[in-house]
Amino acid sequence: MAFTLSLWILTALFLAWSYAKDAAKTRKGLAKAWKAFEGILPDFAGVILLISLALTLLSPETISGLIGGRTGFRGMLLTSLVGAITLIPGFIAFPLARSLAGLGAGARQIAVFISTLMMVGVVTAPMEMKYFGRKATLLRNILAYVFSFATALVVGEVVAR
Repeated sequence: MAFTLSLWILTALFLAWSYAKDAAKTRKGLAKAWKAFEGILPDFAGVILLISLALTLLSPETISGLIGGRTGFRGMLLTSLVGAITLIPGFIAFPLARSLAGLGAGARQIAVFISTLMMVGVVTAPMEMKYFGRKATLLRNILAYVFSFATALVVGEVVAR
């Protein structure tokens, strides 16, 4: 709570400093930020709604049975596939991971989910192929997918100690 409050205060101070330095630029920047926020809001609200619905409908026992620490590779595979095909921003993914952990998801399963979510881009692959080519896109996604499992195994060992 104190950390969040300090971030809000720091942001307000920097905003006031910016406004004092150049009010017109600050207003223009805030207007651009608001437009960006309006653009992302429908997608953001949809993702929040789906996540909230899923966490409400799935009991801790169900989550633990699907992606708990004892599900091993099967649970890791499930979360890696969900992470690879889902487009969720990090500021939603990390609180979601915390909620999943609280409901019984395993550390390795969460780690592979977050890793694939951040590094593997099934949804964004067509756009990536336009700029980098098919071969580079596939190679990057495959290596990122494999690396996600390596990361999850390391995280699982560290958390287990």
